[in-house]
Amino acid sequence: MLRIGICDDSKEASFTTYFGLEKILENRNIEYVIYEFSSGEKFIEWHKKNKNEIDLLFLDIEMPGLNGMETAKLIREENDYLQIVFVTSHPDFVFDGYSVNALSYLLKPAKEEDLNKIITRTLLNLDKNEEEVFTCKNIDGIYRIPKKDILYFYSKARKVICVTRENNYEFYEKLNNIEESIKGNFVRIHQRYLVNSKAVRQIKSDTVLVDNIELPISRTYQDKAVIELSRNLLN
Repeated sequence: MLRIGICDDSKEASFTTYFGLEKILENRNIEYVIYEFSSGEKFIEWHKKNKNEIDLLFLDIEMPGLNGMETAKLIREENDYLQIVFVTSHPDFVFDGYSVNALSYLLKPAKEEDLNKIITRTLLNLDKNEEEVFTCKNIDGIYRIPKKDILYFYSKARKVICVTRENNYEFYEKLNNIEESIKGNFVRIHQRYLVNSKAVRQIKSDTVLVDNIELPISRTYQDKAVIELSRNLLN
């Protein structure tokens, strides 16, 4: 599923972009959800609570209050993976997009051909980033969480909770399956816990300090976990 945001103070421009995207995505049989925002402030407020919930943002440069460039800079303070496309009536603004690693830009009104190219580039980039993110799904949607932001996973009954500094993501899965599939610096320390070694601040014989949270190391995993975590901590 492709999750898209449109942030534009012009209802007409937002509708044109929405309608064009809807047509393209349905023709290409791509599942999607589109969120609309009428200002940079409203998007930033939403994004703080829903950091990993969209993949692509069409962002109007000229808006009252927070303009598009200011909004993009705030996004980049928290999110390196959200793909941003600037939408503008004035091509002179587009060169500023390099400072926030913008994917592309669109001249208003958005043309179907240009939107189609952007969707293709977005999907290709999502494939390239697949090794750097952890993807999970629950009743609220699909989340692509940067692995570097994950503190640890823990199991609870039939569910697993992925813990980051900002949010917890709860979904149905087995911790064993996550341990087998996830790449990177994750170490099993307990039947219930899988930690990101990059987030470990202190190691003891029977506990680790992850961020500011103390988690237990079980006897079953103790020897291997302490060695792996110590090696990563020293590196």
